[in-house]
Amino acid sequence: MRPSRRSVAKPSRLLRRSAPEPSSLVVATALSLEARAVRRGLQGSQVLKSGMGVRKAAKLARTLGASRFDALAITGLCGGLRDELEPGDLVVASEVRSESGEALACPSADLLAGALRRRGLRVHVGPILTADHVVTGAERVRLGRDALAVDMESYELALGAGGRPVAVVRAVVDNGAHPLVSRDTVRTSLAALRSLREVGAALVDWADAAAERTVLLAGPRSFCAGVERAIQIVERALERYGAPVYVRKQIVHNAHVVADLESRGAVFVDELEDVPAGANVVFSAHGVAPAVRDTADSRGLSVIDATCPLVTKVHSEARRFAARGDTVFLIGHAGHEEVEGTLGEAPDRVVLVEDAAAAATVDAPSTGGMSYLMQTTLAVDEASEVADVLRSRFPQLQAPRSDDICYATSNRQQAVREVARDADLVLVVGSENSSNSQRLAEVARREGVPAYLVDDTSHIDPAWLHGVRTIGVTAGASAPPHLVDAVVGALSGLGPVTVTERSVAVETVKFNLPKEVS
Repeated sequence: MRPSRRSVAKPSRLLRRSAPEPSSLVVATALSLEARAVRRGLQGSQVLKSGMGVRKAAKLARTLGASRFDALAITGLCGGLRDELEPGDLVVASEVRSESGEALACPSADLLAGALRRRGLRVHVGPILTADHVVTGAERVRLGRDALAVDMESYELALGAGGRPVAVVRAVVDNGAHPLVSRDTVRTSLAALRSLREVGAALVDWADAAAERTVLLAGPRSFCAGVERAIQIVERALERYGAPVYVRKQIVHNAHVVADLESRGAVFVDELEDVPAGANVVFSAHGVAPAVRDTADSRGLSVIDATCPLVTKVHSEARRFAARGDTVFLIGHAGHEEVEGTLGEAPDRVVLVEDAAAAATVDAPSTGGMSYLMQTTLAVDEASEVADVLRSRFPQLQAPRSDDICYATSNRQQAVREVARDADLVLVVGSENSSNSQRLAEVARREGVPAYLVDDTSHIDPAWLHGVRTIGVTAGASAPPHLVDAVVGALSGLGPVTVTERSVAVETVKFNLPKEVS
C-alpha cells in the first residue's frame, strides 16, 4: 500500500512539531510525501503527519481529540481491494472500519465525492478498512467483498474527530493487478500522488460548509399518486411477464427511478420501432398521442398504459373541446412528453402557448369557440398569468371544468413557498428533465432565496452551503423519498442538524392499476 517507509519521521518529533492550533480544517496524513501532495490548494489549513500504522495514528488521534478545530480530513494513499479501482483513483469513505469490526460513518461522503468529480477526478464511494499490515493476495480478495480500499491509519485517525465532521479521501496506489512492490510501483505511486494534489480545494470547500443547521422539510414532497402508480405498473409487469418489459420513454422523469427499474429488467426506448413485435410495452406516466397507440396496434404490441389519470383528463378535454370546433390553447412547455401527447389529440385544433409573451401575440381564428388547457406540472402562478393574458385578448375563452395543474404539483409548490420564506437556501431533489421539479426551484427563487435542483446528494456543491444555517429541502413528485433522506443525512455529516417538517396538506389520493397488472 505504501511506496516507501523512508519519509516517516519519528512520531514524538512529529507530534511536538505539529500539534494543531485553532483552525477550521485539520488534514491528517501518515507520511511526508502525502502531506506535500495534499498541501496544494489547502489555503493554509494545518496538515499533520502521524507516521505509518495503527499505533502511530492512534497517538495522533489522542492529540486531535483534545484540540480545537471544526472539521477533520484524513487523506493519503491506499490499496484498492477491487480491480476496478485503478491507481490514481480516489476513494471517499462512506465509513471507515477497524479490523475488529467497529465502524465510523462519514455521512457527507457523496457530497464530497461529487465535488471531487466536478474537478475531473475519478472517484469511488464506499467503506475503507484500516488494517495493521499490508494486504495482498487472497486476503485482498476476501476483504474486497465488504470494502473498497484498505489503509493503515484512517479508522484510528477518524476517532480523533470526536463527533466533529470527518472526511476520508484516499488515492489508490495498488490493486490486485498492480501489486505494491512491482515494476509499476513508481508509475502507480506518481499517479496516486497526482490525484492527492487535486483534493485540497475540495476539502477546504467541504470544511467551510461545516456548521450546525436547521433543515425545513416541505410537505408534501417526493412521489405523488400518479408516479407511484406508474412505477408499480412496471414492477408488476416485470413480476407477471418477466424481463424484459419495454417502456416507451422514461416511466417518470427521474434518473434514479429509471436506473433502478433498468437493473430489474425494464428496457427504456425512445420509439416503438425499438420494441420487438408482439412484446409487452408500457406507456409512460406522461401520456402519448393517438398516433403512438396506432403504431403499437399495427406492430401487435401488448400495451400497458401507465398514463397518469390526471393527464388522461387533459387529453379527454382536448378531444372534447376540439370536437365542438374550439381553438384550444395549450399552456405548456414545448418538447415535454405530456405536451406532445396532448397536442397529438387534435393537432389541427390545439395551439401551444409557452408563456405570457406568446399569449400576447398568438393568432386565433376570427370565428369559432376558444378554450384553454394546461400542462399538469406547471408553476401555478406563471400558468395563471398566461391564462389571464389569453382571457384579456379573447373574452369568450372557456376554461376547463376543473384545474388542469394537478393537486400534487400545487401542493408541492405551496409547501416549498412556505419553507423558502424562512430559509437561506432551498434544495430541490429531482432530475433536470422533471418539469414539476424545475418549477419547485423557480417558485423558491421567486421568494427571493437561492434554490438549486439536485439529482442527489452528489450534486450539492459545498460552496452553496458556506454561511448557510437554514436550508429548505423538498423533492419533485417523481423523486424517490430516500433521496431526501440522503440529503438530510449528508448535511448531518457537516454538523448537528435540527429537522422541522412544514406541511401544508395531507395527500390521500390513490389510483387503481390497469387490468393488465392488477
